[in-house]
Amino acid sequence: MASKWDDMEKWMERQQMPKGFELLREPDWVEQYVRKMMTKALPEAAGVMIGGGSATFSETRSFLHVKINLPTGFEKEQLRLFVREDRLRLDGLPGGKPEIIKLPKLVKPRVCKTLIKDGVLQVKLQKRPTNRTYHETVVRW
Repeated sequence: MASKWDDMEKWMERQQMPKGFELLREPDWVEQYVRKMMTKALPEAAGVMIGGGSATFSETRSFLHVKINLPTGFEKEQLRLFVREDRLRLDGLPGGKPEIIKLPKLVKPRVCKTLIKDGVLQVKLQKRPTNRTYHETVVRW
């Protein structure tokens, strides 16, 4: 059985949108819009909502900057950071439970710089460019 969201997506695909409204066809546009508005209005609260409580985000055209407040009592030798294109995972924290932080933009996991300063882990990630070009594919009969 299809969900109401699936039905809405199918309906949106059939609609003739005015120029500039193509964004509405992307399923994650609502999340991106709300996240951007929350970050502008309440940067501290946006970090709490997005990153599970301890991360704040800022970005430039090419980079995403993440600041993670580290808990007191962590051992720097045990701290490990894993980067995925859409998330960060921080292991070695007190309590043994990893912290997973959802990123607001897709990044290149292998392009990452980190620094710990005053109990804050600063992570600089290169954003992955969005590819909005069309690619022709063969239609079989």
